[in-house]
Amino acid sequence: MGLLELFVIAVGLSMDAFAVSICKGLSVRRVSLTHALTCGLWFGGFQALMPALGYFLGDRFSALLTKFGPWIAFVLLGLIGANMIRESREQDEENLSDSFSFGAMLPLAVATSIDALAVGVTFAFLQVSILPAVCFIGATTFILSCIGIRIGHVFGLKYKSRAELFGGAVLILMGTKILLEHLGVLG
Repeated sequence: MGLLELFVIAVGLSMDAFAVSICKGLSVRRVSLTHALTCGLWFGGFQALMPALGYFLGDRFSALLTKFGPWIAFVLLGLIGANMIRESREQDEENLSDSFSFGAMLPLAVATSIDALAVGVTFAFLQVSILPAVCFIGATTFILSCIGIRIGHVFGLKYKSRAELFGGAVLILMGTKILLEHLGVLG
């Protein structure tokens, strides 16, 4: 997997955290650097942790499932992407508290990184070098989450659904690319 592909996956995975960061930016009267760093560390940390966990789980079973890896990647990324697109179409307003405490941030960090766990399993099947990959994903999510806080404060909910739609489409396209390469359609 090349750097460009990893970047595209990292951006796609970070869109949930970006969208939640936008909402968190909306929830506070005055945004500070501490708010941005808190979101960045929570979301970036979990976006790095979850694919590492998924990788080690997937690595345990990779010998049995090596020939099905591209199909598994296609299905997992497709399902995750379709779910993100579905969520982008929902009209219900998310009411997030203005708290940045452990109790408020932990469930958000876990919820926004579940898809990264599945991507980590996919990385194991594709034999991706996991340490640079998770560091890159975590750093990308950190940066986008920090930016999301500010955007949320300035622009509001206008871009939340677009971010989720974009992230979902990116993951579906990456899954399709992996499958087409496995089938020999793409060189």
